[in-house]
Amino acid sequence: MKKLILVMVIFLGVAACKVNPFTGKKVLNFYPNSQIFPMAFAQYDQFLTENNVVEGTSESKMITRVGQRISSAAERWLVANGYPGYLKDYKWEYSLVNDSTVNAWAMPGGKIVFYTGILPITQTERGVAVVMGHEVAHALADHGAQRMSAGTLQQIGAVAGNIAIQDPQKRNMFNQAYGLGSALGIMLPFSRSHETEADRIGLQIMAIAGYDPTEAAELWKRMKAKSGGQAPPEFMSTHPSNDTRIANLTAWAPLAKQEAAKFGVVKFE
Repeated sequence: MKKLILVMVIFLGVAACKVNPFTGKKVLNFYPNSQIFPMAFAQYDQFLTENNVVEGTSESKMITRVGQRISSAAERWLVANGYPGYLKDYKWEYSLVNDSTVNAWAMPGGKIVFYTGILPITQTERGVAVVMGHEVAHALADHGAQRMSAGTLQQIGAVAGNIAIQDPQKRNMFNQAYGLGSALGIMLPFSRSHETEADRIGLQIMAIAGYDPTEAAELWKRMKAKSGGQAPPEFMSTHPSNDTRIANLTAWAPLAKQEAAKFGVVKFE
């Protein structure tokens, strides 16, 4: 059994060789689009049937308009950088749901949801573009599949430990230490790295779409004010702190404008 688990870990590690085109780095992802996209699409459709989707309003139309502009900008970047078929399996869809939660999210394959609760924070179409760029970036970078891959490896590690440790007391101690250690030392940093990556990619593609990337830092200042400064320590969170994000986005905005200029975009809304 131990040898089988070792072989599985090695196989999965070798299989995880997909490259993120925006960073040029290999990523932990052994779930092909053909497997994960249909599952995501089905879950998305089910979510829409169970929630109050807003349709036909100026706000819902804005969500779709911004999403289309940003996904089109992403495709322009991918084609220009040698990835013309990267989005062939994506089926972009942008929905606004009537819910007071201050949130938006993306599913693999290009399914995006905004809650109405985030609109007072975005305030304008430019603010919506900040959030949309971030969520589109999650979809582009296969972050959902990467989280699933990391979770699988975490489970394999737990199984391996429980098989290897025969003493019940020591096994219990291992499970407690492994659960906390893998969460704080691996899973949470992994999640934070995805959020930071989505911030940077999102800033770039919103700029190519013609939206001013300097709005991103301003949005997170509003988000910080909304939270009242109350947040868990960064090392215990799935997301970078507001201050970290504001500093990063401020520093990256000029670089995003430089990237947009390569596509002839020098004026921003």
